[in-house]
Amino acid sequence: MDAIALLKNDHQTVSKLFKQFENLGEHATTSKQGLVTKITEELTTHAYIEETIFYPFARERVPDVEDDVKEGIEEHHVLKVTMAELAAMSPDDEEYDAKVTVLKEVVEHHVEEEEDDWFPKVRDAVGRNDLGEVGDQMEVAKSDAPDRPDPSE
Repeated sequence: MDAIALLKNDHQTVSKLFKQFENLGEHATTSKQGLVTKITEELTTHAYIEETIFYPFARERVPDVEDDVKEGIEEHHVLKVTMAELAAMSPDDEEYDAKVTVLKEVVEHHVEEEEDDWFPKVRDAVGRNDLGEVGDQMEVAKSDAPDRPDPSE
């Protein structure tokens, strides 16, 4: 699968999970925790394949995205810290929903920058075959990727 299409599919998956979270009632703590666990798994795996495969590829092939990659890595760090904090909390905690909202907002910002600003630059500079090969590598790497964040990264 094309690397950018794979990443966009991941973005859509996480967006749907956030929507499900928003539609839960105030007292649906078990469902909230389950969705946050799933969001964490998806985002952690996604960040891993971006940082280990896609970002290095983009840096090498499209020098114009260097600053975008650096910002993406920093945004991933914020996500990892926030997800680790959520994992240590209970959905009953007063700040839980607010922290999920902040996580969602950081993800939405990150997705918008990637999809609108720099994925098109990569697509224009790199051939379809290369994007397919990188996408295949990313698909394979997903099976070995961590599903819990390491906020020290």
